[in-house]
Amino acid sequence: MKNLQISLGLSLLLVISACTNNENKHEAAMDLAVAWVEASYTSQDAALSMVNENMADEGVSLSDRYVGFGFVWNPEGDGMVIDYVVPESPAAGVLMEGDSFIEVNGIKLTNENRNNLGFRGKPGENVDAVIIRDGVEKPISIARGPVQIRYSKEQVVNNISNGDAESWGPEDFNIIEAGVTNDGVVYVLHWSEFVEDATGYKANAYTVTRFMFDEEGKVAWVGNLSEDRFVLEQQGWKITR
Repeated sequence: MKNLQISLGLSLLLVISACTNNENKHEAAMDLAVAWVEASYTSQDAALSMVNENMADEGVSLSDRYVGFGFVWNPEGDGMVIDYVVPESPAAGVLMEGDSFIEVNGIKLTNENRNNLGFRGKPGENVDAVIIRDGVEKPISIARGPVQIRYSKEQVVNNISNGDAESWGPEDFNIIEAGVTNDGVVYVLHWSEFVEDATGYKANAYTVTRFMFDEEGKVAWVGNLSEDRFVLEQQGWKITR
C-alpha cells in the first residue's frame, strides 16, 4: 500500500511538472509573438533583428491570399518576362521563369498596353495567351484561382532589408490581446493606423497574426488575417463583387 502511495505521488508530481513546463512554454511563446508584432511596427532594424534572432531556419511566413495566377514579372523591363512563379499557384506547371508573354486574349502585348490585358477577374476565369519559351512560341491557358506566397526566412529578411527605413511603420498601433491554444498556437490581435501612399488617405484596421513554434521556441509559421476590404473602402474604393 505504501509503495502504491509513493508511486501515485511521484506520478502526480510528474503531471504537475509537465503542466508547469507547458504553461511556461506557452507564456514564452505569447511574449515572443507580441514582441514580434511590436517589432514589425516599430522600425526596419527592429523587425530585421526579430526575424534574424527568432525565426526558425526552416520557418515560413505567409502573405495575404489573392485571386490571380501566381507569377511575378519585372515592370521595369521591356515586355512581360516572368521572374518568379509561386509554388502551388494556378501558374505553377504552366509558366516558367524566363517565359515572355507576346499575346493575351488575342491582343498583342506591348509596353503601352501590358498593364491592361485582362489579368484581373473572377476565380475560374481563363486567360488564353501566347508566350515565348526558349525562342519558341507556345500557346497556354490559365484559370484564375487562389494564390498565397510562402516566404522563407531568407526571403523575409530580404523583403525587410529592401523596405524604406524612413517611412517604416504605421502612424499608430496597439496590441489588443494575445491568446494561446492547448497546442501552443498563438494568436495576437492588433490595430494600426496608417496613411496610404497613393491616395494620402488615413486608414486603420485590425489584424490577427497567427504563430506556430518549433521545439526550440523559434517561430516556425506566421501569417496574418486583416481587414483588406475595410481598408480599401476607407481609401474611397467601391467593392462591386
